[in-house]
Amino acid sequence: MTLHEHTDEETAEHNLPSKSSGSTRRLALVAVVNFFGFVIELAGGLLFGSVALISDALHMLFDMLAYAMAFGASYTAERFEGGEAWSYGLHRLEPVAAFLNGVLLLPMVGYIVWESYQRFLEPVAINPELTLIIATGGLLVNIGSVYVLQGGEMSLNERGAFYHLLGDAGGSVAVIVSTAAVAVFDLPIADPVAAVLIGLLVLASAGNVLRESTSILLERSPVSSEELRDELTTLDGVDQIEDLHVWQVCSQLTVATVRLTDTSTTLEEQRRIQSRVHDYLTNRGIDHATVELVGRTDPDTDPVGTTNHSH
Repeated sequence: MTLHEHTDEETAEHNLPSKSSGSTRRLALVAVVNFFGFVIELAGGLLFGSVALISDALHMLFDMLAYAMAFGASYTAERFEGGEAWSYGLHRLEPVAAFLNGVLLLPMVGYIVWESYQRFLEPVAINPELTLIIATGGLLVNIGSVYVLQGGEMSLNERGAFYHLLGDAGGSVAVIVSTAAVAVFDLPIADPVAAVLIGLLVLASAGNVLRESTSILLERSPVSSEELRDELTTLDGVDQIEDLHVWQVCSQLTVATVRLTDTSTTLEEQRRIQSRVHDYLTNRGIDHATVELVGRTDPDTDPVGTTNHSH
């Protein structure tokens, strides 16, 4: 005689929290602002001969493309209803878009380094006054965009955009400092040096985005499975964790499956253990959990499976 009867509590919702719509709007706004910043900086770099300003403009262009791609992925995922065939919708587009954004940054670094090398060989005179004005304008655009994105919990795409914006702001500061060096100390080499520094900032941005997006795409656990196992076994009624998997569909949707043996002897006690485990997983940031209970004295009987969704 089995100690557990089979119960099944499932809901069909797999959508992200409603806060993702705010994320989508912020990404769209940042993309538009950075497009205008790119146009102004590129025009100024070409007119006044500053490779650092051109590099910063290209950085802003690739970031604008990254924001546009992130916006497209977020917008599509929010409005796509896949039904049973796409049980988690298209939320996987978020890490895919972030990964592509990181890859797109790499050729830009190569271009910046190459142009800087050419300027080392043949220094070019720049117009420091007008370059300084445009670089300051670019810095203000970056600061405004950071203000739009900062605050609260950010999605992976927002974090990617945030890293890019910090790199942009650092690039604008590098342009301002190098331009001041050219104007005050007559050091034309400061311009390509600043461009190389911007390239390093871009490379760091790419590394952050690629690392985070790859972790999600390859289903790396966002929490320590060993620690979670230990924590779950301290819950009243939980005897042993037989199997545990935790992964992310996207940065705002974490999923887990848990199979455990328990000490319950009645159906009511079993339900309390299930509820206890679900509540604990929810508090640990897991949005969708499937829990299977197997009686300690009869482990070969049908497991009790329950699914919990919290949004």
